[in-house]
Amino acid sequence: MTQNNISLDDKFTITKGRIFISGNQALVRLPIIQKQLDAQKGLNTAGFISGYRGSPLGNYDAALWKAKDQLAAHEIIFQPGVNEDLAATAVWGTQQIDSLPNPTVDGVFAIWYGKGPGVDRSGDPIKHGNMSGTHKNGGVLLIYGDDHPGKSSSIAHQSEQALIANSVPSLYPANVEEIIEFGLLGWAMSRFTGLWVGLKTVNETVEQTATCDIDLDNIEANYPEDPMYPAEGVHHRPRQFTPLLDESLVTRYKLPLVHQFIRKNNIDKCPIQAATKKLGIVTAGKAYLDVLEALAELGLDNQAAEAMGISVYKAGCIWPLEPTGLKTFAQGHEELLFVEEKKSLLEDQAAKILYAQIERPRIIGKQGTEGETLLPSDIQLEPALIARIIANRLEALNIANHSVQRKLAELPCLQTTSDGATKPLISRTPYFCSGCPHNTSTKIPDGSVASAGIGCHAMAVYSQPDILIFSQMGGEGATWYGLSQFTKTPHIFQNLGDGTYYHSGLLAIRGAVATGVNITYKILFNDVVAMTGGQPVDGPLSVADITYQVLHEGVKKCVVVTDNPQSYKKSSRLAKGVRVYHRDQLDKVQKELREISGCTVLIYEQTCATEKRRRRKRGLLIDPPKRAYINDAVCEGCGDCSVQANCVSIQPKQTPLGRKRQIDQSSCNKDFSCIKGFCPSFVTVHGGQLKKPAEAQIDEYIFDAIPKTSLIPLNKNNYSIMVSGIGGSGVITVSSVLGMAAHLEGKACSIYDMTGLSQKNGAVYSHLRIADKTSSIRASRIGAGQADLSLGFDMVAALEKDAAQALSFGRTQFIGNSSITPTASFQKNPNLVTNSQEFIQQAEHIVGPENTYFVDATQIGLQILGDTIAANMFMVGYAAQLGLLPVGTDAIEKAIELNGVAISFNLKALKLGRLWAWKPEALKEFLNVSQESEPNTSTQTLEAIINHRTQLLTDYQDQAYAERYQALIHTVIHAEHNIVSFDHQNKLSKAVAHNFAKLMAYKDEYEVARLYSDPLFLEKLNAQFEGDFKIKFHLAPPLLSPKHPVTGKPTKREFGGWVMPVFKMLAKMKRLRGSPFDLFGYTHERKTERQLIDEYEQRILSLVTTLSENNYRIAVKVANLPDEIRGFGHVKEENLKRVKEEEANLLKQYKQTSACEFIELRHVS
Repeated sequence: MTQNNISLDDKFTITKGRIFISGNQALVRLPIIQKQLDAQKGLNTAGFISGYRGSPLGNYDAALWKAKDQLAAHEIIFQPGVNEDLAATAVWGTQQIDSLPNPTVDGVFAIWYGKGPGVDRSGDPIKHGNMSGTHKNGGVLLIYGDDHPGKSSSIAHQSEQALIANSVPSLYPANVEEIIEFGLLGWAMSRFTGLWVGLKTVNETVEQTATCDIDLDNIEANYPEDPMYPAEGVHHRPRQFTPLLDESLVTRYKLPLVHQFIRKNNIDKCPIQAATKKLGIVTAGKAYLDVLEALAELGLDNQAAEAMGISVYKAGCIWPLEPTGLKTFAQGHEELLFVEEKKSLLEDQAAKILYAQIERPRIIGKQGTEGETLLPSDIQLEPALIARIIANRLEALNIANHSVQRKLAELPCLQTTSDGATKPLISRTPYFCSGCPHNTSTKIPDGSVASAGIGCHAMAVYSQPDILIFSQMGGEGATWYGLSQFTKTPHIFQNLGDGTYYHSGLLAIRGAVATGVNITYKILFNDVVAMTGGQPVDGPLSVADITYQVLHEGVKKCVVVTDNPQSYKKSSRLAKGVRVYHRDQLDKVQKELREISGCTVLIYEQTCATEKRRRRKRGLLIDPPKRAYINDAVCEGCGDCSVQANCVSIQPKQTPLGRKRQIDQSSCNKDFSCIKGFCPSFVTVHGGQLKKPAEAQIDEYIFDAIPKTSLIPLNKNNYSIMVSGIGGSGVITVSSVLGMAAHLEGKACSIYDMTGLSQKNGAVYSHLRIADKTSSIRASRIGAGQADLSLGFDMVAALEKDAAQALSFGRTQFIGNSSITPTASFQKNPNLVTNSQEFIQQAEHIVGPENTYFVDATQIGLQILGDTIAANMFMVGYAAQLGLLPVGTDAIEKAIELNGVAISFNLKALKLGRLWAWKPEALKEFLNVSQESEPNTSTQTLEAIINHRTQLLTDYQDQAYAERYQALIHTVIHAEHNIVSFDHQNKLSKAVAHNFAKLMAYKDEYEVARLYSDPLFLEKLNAQFEGDFKIKFHLAPPLLSPKHPVTGKPTKREFGGWVMPVFKMLAKMKRLRGSPFDLFGYTHERKTERQLIDEYEQRILSLVTTLSENNYRIAVKVANLPDEIRGFGHVKEENLKRVKEEEANLLKQYKQTSACEFIELRHVS
């Protein structure tokens, strides 16, 4: 039954009971609870939080800002650091309140936060602060985020070793609930020992949202009686400079006090304790839950494990490892297996602790009994791998029963198989958002070299394989100081984000000036820290500020490049001598800067596209009443628009004439760089708005009639759902809605979101587990073969390795969106094809055909609700009605309402999905089937192609022109039919039918005018837009187009709607084509196009005279070559050059094959 008294504020208000809270939210609530606990004891304390964001703590500061009112009400100050080490120094200062008179509080409990690289760079202030000591009523919690697999970092990370060098103890919570428990214990330990205390977080804990049971009334740290404090004490001593004494106090007193505190508070636990001890497993944090999952995979719950002789020791404090508890646990066991992710820490400490014991167990972990590698130190651990190792150890100890052996045999193989059907067809790598400034800003002139930097622009490494890899944050360009001395390369460009510049990048520029190297820093000023969620730069920074700073540092020249030069007038406050250029001049400006000796700076200013979208939605930024549109009839599919814009909103459109381009209006962020593509197919629509589909008049009684379906029974197990999609498309929102629905029904739930860089158009995954009780949910990540349901909002992502490894034949039910969104690779490879049928077949192969369901949710959502984003919730409704969810639709609807975003829209999408599962025919009448998929050449019959192209050429010129086309086709058909020795499937005839028509229907001025005059153009336009709008055309007429000052190529101009009558007039003049009166026909381009027709015709006639089975395939390739001669003007000319080179090679092969046949025939005769 759905509970109606649950609120989103519960996570911050409930003091006893069950809450649904994320790791980040737990870290936000942590200081609030500490303040409340101090107040209960009569302490007037305050909180202080400082650090620097970074995965897996990339959204912590955003969560803190969101809770600013709650924090302020509890006297907690959040002060983001300019960088990690300055933040650590600020935290150090909070423990010195007794150093000055008249403190305003009794103590300050402080938090420092940062990712692994932040721990590395902050070692100096952390060590100093830790040696200095904490305040007795304060304490420091050092929250560090380790990205073990390196999913969203420049390097995979494990920070314990760095903190050990600084004598900082580390607590390691295994889940969200323990984040609160260990966080509070961490402050108590810090106050008791005078040490800073680390709190380790990983992706699986801090990016987890889970059901937690809390009871703040019973949270109380226990302090050991009569601690052995030195005479000097363990806390901060004002105005004392005693370096050696500080170290002695830490070594001789403070660290031993940590052991006392651990024992007193039972931080290290033994959740599984066998009476007859055989195998002891020692583990911590995430690995602990992986061990429980591994035991469950072997069919062992706690009781069964204990009966078999298995014990488990969970270390809450991973350094320094408390020796008394470990010795007690180890006693009597034959063997201790240490299960740790990444490099060993517990195992090494335990070996030292247990070495002197008279009776000590055998220790294995990273190595086995014979020194062989057992648990890897470099990759993440999987429950299935741990289960195999445990089972093998049970067999070695002669305690494995038949049940364990059977379960071991059923475990999925973790290795990638050689079966091609299980390999990902393509990958969805992270990529710049639609309209991202970095689509343009990261481009460099031909012959230049660039180096990547930390930030979104680092994704240039995916699209620019020759780019130099990035350094650590703040070190941008410093590698060039050394490299430049040993290479003949004279200069490089160095990308540097504005956030990194403010963080520490200015020092790198100072270093470049000092060393005198030839380097141009491209400071990418996009107004926000986009990579981690659109946070502001941590301090006042403007383009003008940067110009003054860098020039005073001594750079030789500084320029500004922007998409809006008009905003830089005399009032812009730029430093003297700084010139402003439009981004269209970027190439020219960069060429000038690379010739200047020394350090130069180019500030590229353009607001983050996603941030623009946010501000437009909130009314903070004007949404320009303008949209780009592609007339697919004119489009040649050359891809030059992608070359210019590098934008994922440019997507393929399959037509009877081949693949063209279209603008995805749902994702377009209105950058308009695509318009620069040298092609007359672009128009811009000014005014009006996107046309919403007429509200489908579906009577409510139909929705009311949808029968309720039974829920998936949970029994004592959890139900695992793998949700896969594209970053930024609402995948995480859907998971949170389903999780809240489970919470509303009183069920336990865990959600682990894998995002990071992936949110930038890459694959995003959400691991959702639902159970009747919390104890039934162990590891947050769905392991190999453990998924019960896969919701493939994007099948490319759903069948990539991270998600596909969770699928299991016969167990997993797979629901896939059959509409495949092109990957970012399409922007670089215009011929890239994503065939939905291939993905369908692969899914069926992996889980079994009877366990798969496919629906074109994208088209249904777009046609009925007007937005592709509806697809996700549609598929949730579809899954619910199929009876594949363990939560009811009433709870899902309530969760949608609680989420508070587009409530009506999402409820409608949910109901439509349910309706499709129950009675699809009720929806089909509202769908335009012709829009779902248009025919393409590969699926058309030869007769259909000939008929279509004959009519096209008749319209293009006249009947005689079309008859010339037919004559060649019939000649080819006749020659092809003479080859009866194999099934050629008319491939050559189809190739000629398609390509000869393409060459003959070259798009000159008459044809472009005819296609725009065709009523079909306005029909398509009116189908997509409505209201009072006007259109403008972007053309480059031969006699009216100015030349680009740098490239010398013609540039496009904007023309108003007044050209439509001109188009109509030109269209009627098509009979002049090729005649002496054809003024356009005298241009080089038109002469070349007519010549290509004649050459192709003669080439095909020549080929068919010697056509045979042996040379047939080469002939087909030759016949298909014109398909690659795409585009207009210089774009077409460049493509033609490549095609001519390929044609020469193919014809050489063809002649060799034909010559061999002739020799063979003579030999036979």
